[in-house]
Amino acid sequence: MDTQFAQLIINGIAVGSIIALAAVGLTLTYGILRLSNFAHGDFLTLGAYLTWLINSIGVNIWLSMILAAVGTVAAMLLSEKLLWSKMRSIRATSTTLIIISIGLALFLRNGIIFIWGGKNQNYNLPVTTALDIFGLKVPQNQLLVLGLAILAIFALHYLLQNTKIGKAMRAVADDLDLARVSGINVDRVIFWTWLIAGTLTSLGGSMYGLITAVRPNMGWFLILPLFASVILGGIGNPYGAIAAAFIIGIVQEISTPWLGSQYKQGVALLIMILVLLIRPKGLFKGTI
Repeated sequence: MDTQFAQLIINGIAVGSIIALAAVGLTLTYGILRLSNFAHGDFLTLGAYLTWLINSIGVNIWLSMILAAVGTVAAMLLSEKLLWSKMRSIRATSTTLIIISIGLALFLRNGIIFIWGGKNQNYNLPVTTALDIFGLKVPQNQLLVLGLAILAIFALHYLLQNTKIGKAMRAVADDLDLARVSGINVDRVIFWTWLIAGTLTSLGGSMYGLITAVRPNMGWFLILPLFASVILGGIGNPYGAIAAAFIIGIVQEISTPWLGSQYKQGVALLIMILVLLIRPKGLFKGTI
């Protein structure tokens, strides 16, 4: 295999790991809350900035990631309290929800620029040399990103399949009104949905900061690959979103020698359009 091609695949796997984490959060909020949240990418950015802020005052990077996840979850729960719960109570249309989420995205992004400025930031980490694996240069941060993503995915799988809250989440995703009538605490499910989505999304942003710079528009540039992953993987299916994220991450990277890095988003958009035309329900069955 050509060395450059193999290197691009490795880069794609690292990017796919980050997209996978955030895409799971996005697909859960749609599958359970029926919310297409265009602010999701900016919550990812918030997680990265909170990690950078905490790390910059001398806190260990891993503890910074955990504390940043707490902050991101708190911000998501605040948006639930102030916006989404009220919209559900008046049964707002999906179009209304999308417009509000775009407004929230703009508010978050400009708030980040107002507080921390528009220049790129970097974590306070020592410079590490890339590992030589079968002649390929693999940055240690990319291996860490992949390892963390795998751990988070296994934890999510265990929670959804083997816990009471996971089963309740699947029931609410199937039919919210029936779940409520059958005695499931829907408010608790909603809380856990935001908790999981916020944690995974913040981790995705923090890990994206490990392999690139932290900048205000980083999440906005990822929103297209995120939605493409959700659609390709079957809307509401977290496992499908994970698989689709790796596909999109790898395809985006291997397209760069021919199209250039500036057209990566176009590749994600093309995949999304083709899936909607050929198989609108995605490659896998939707919902949890």
